[in-house]
Amino acid sequence: MRAIQVTEFGGPEVLVVRDVPEPVPGPGQVLVEVEAAGVNFAETMQTRDAYVSRTTLPYIPGSEVVGRAADGRRLLGFSSTGAYAERALLDERSAAPLPDDVPAGVALALLVQGATAALVLRDSGRMAAGETVLIHAGAGGVGSLAIQLARRWGAGHIVSTGSTVQKRARILELGADEAVDSAAPDLEAALKAAAGNRRYDLVLDGVAGPAFTASLKLLNRRGRVVVYGAAGGDLSARVDPVALIGGSRTVAGFWLVDHLDEVPAAVGELLGLVAEGALTPIVGGSYALEDAPRAHEDLTGRRTEGKLVLTP
Repeated sequence: MRAIQVTEFGGPEVLVVRDVPEPVPGPGQVLVEVEAAGVNFAETMQTRDAYVSRTTLPYIPGSEVVGRAADGRRLLGFSSTGAYAERALLDERSAAPLPDDVPAGVALALLVQGATAALVLRDSGRMAAGETVLIHAGAGGVGSLAIQLARRWGAGHIVSTGSTVQKRARILELGADEAVDSAAPDLEAALKAAAGNRRYDLVLDGVAGPAFTASLKLLNRRGRVVVYGAAGGDLSARVDPVALIGGSRTVAGFWLVDHLDEVPAAVGELLGLVAEGALTPIVGGSYALEDAPRAHEDLTGRRTEGKLVLTP
């Protein structure tokens, strides 16, 4: 079968299409023809061996799959053998049936980004109705869904950041009250003004770097910052633990891998919201398998909105 196989660490150029053996299902696994595979920022870090967990060469990137089993079932789930391929193995226990009328891109937007948005808001972030919420990178896969969910779940005032005029317009369309330029010369002042000079009860940060530093300074009493990524690439931010004591502030980390048992219920709830028309995932682009390098370039270059997919 054709697949992207990474044999050396580096940038998007290491994503090369190769002929590799088809995976053989073991107990509890099902082989599927891949209809579409999700593209995540984590995969751009894995190619550089800079992800939270170490990566062993060679490997096929990707974990999110919509595919068709030999018995005709259309399934959504995580692949143990790599998703950037024509065929992949899914764990039978966690693979969810997917109706034919749900577009693959919509479903993939809910598996990692959707579950992350929901769990960060309600579990790690403990968002309460009426709170002032800051969501960084609001036009991205997680951010675009988090804005909609925060609004639906009763946030009092939502501020979000975006790097372009187009992205900031999208953020407002999704339900944010204010959109702030993520490259503002004084980001802290811009975020403070956008909140009406209030402080933030909850911050969702998948960017890190200066965005994290500014957010931490603007936390309300008992405010929480939840860090679920570092898309900005700047890992220099530091936390003074003593400074957290006054105001009882919290800095929490979130990695979906630690919450996999909660993903099926979260995705099921989100699919219900999509069916009701209460949640609109953004599919930002579809790429052929051989165009995986361009997908990674577009993602790291911050030229995309919403969910990116590969269609082998």
